[in-house]
Amino acid sequence: MSDDNKLFKVAGVSAVKGQYKVRFANDMARVKVLIKTDHTDIELMELPSAMSKGDIVTFLKTTVLMDKPVYRDAIEAADVKYNEVAKPTVARVKVAKATKPAKNTKATPSIADIRARARASSAPADMLGEAIAALVAESKKESSDA
Repeated sequence: MSDDNKLFKVAGVSAVKGQYKVRFANDMARVKVLIKTDHTDIELMELPSAMSKGDIVTFLKTTVLMDKPVYRDAIEAADVKYNEVAKPTVARVKVAKATKPAKNTKATPSIADIRARARASSAPADMLGEAIAALVAESKKESSDA
């Protein structure tokens, strides 16, 4: 007889090393074995009839064991394992990466460009001369700082 077809008369939940799991047995003597193997918080009950693991898990979902959150989690995990209940899936969404701002590809204007714009504008010549002198002084300052 394979494990899937075995029938059990006792079932419940226990914790070992802080992990809760559903336990299956044929009699209440199983409690002694669980205690010897360092199980804690043992809650076993006799079943109304001999059942398979999948049927036991379905039955346990109708008992008071579901009132305690850690027992409920263990029973639901066993339901997924023995009754092949699909876990709710979380849809994964691919998030687009933030794009980097475009680099300033505009070249700094040359003196010749500034003079050409100055000639094209209708501003008085002395204002243009002052602007050009200020730009030249600024560019000399930047080159000496570097």
